[in-house]
Amino acid sequence: MSTGTLLAIIIPVVVVVALIALGSSLVMRRRRLRRRFGPEYDRTVEEAGGRRAAERELQARERRHEALDIKPLPSSVRDRYAREWSAVQEEFVDRPEDAVHDADRLVTSLMHERGYPTEGFEDRVRDLSVEHGRTLEHYRAAHEVERLGPRRTATTEQMRNAMVHYRALFEELLSDGGRTQAAGA
Repeated sequence: MSTGTLLAIIIPVVVVVALIALGSSLVMRRRRLRRRFGPEYDRTVEEAGGRRAAERELQARERRHEALDIKPLPSSVRDRYAREWSAVQEEFVDRPEDAVHDADRLVTSLMHERGYPTEGFEDRVRDLSVEHGRTLEHYRAAHEVERLGPRRTATTEQMRNAMVHYRALFEELLSDGGRTQAAGA
């Protein structure tokens, strides 16, 4: 076989293998991002107008998250937050609007204590999405109701649902997503 014939066979084979490897890499990256971000993956695809732009956005979130100093809470701090949450839930009986506002404040405080930046709501959502993508819809729904509070347009049922939504994220943040720090650490 001549060198030209060998090259005519080898080059297309190498190109096909490279394309298969690239395709496989893209599929694996997509699966990893879907698994990590959960429903937030699809939401970001929709908002970004396509998978490629969304995946760039999600990878940027991961890089930003890696730079954060997210830390588990010592058990004494977790206990204090749990007591504060109980007080907020009790407050709901007499002052539901204040309780929803206090739940929002408590979740933000817990985020800050864990090491998340807490500047603006959208930034908080982006930072939380990396580890808590499955509970972000709870946070968004609760935040929407909390925003209605000052105008006194939220119903008691909406406020009750907001408390349930806040609790979902609060419990996940408090437990460190199942990776709590050892007692006394």
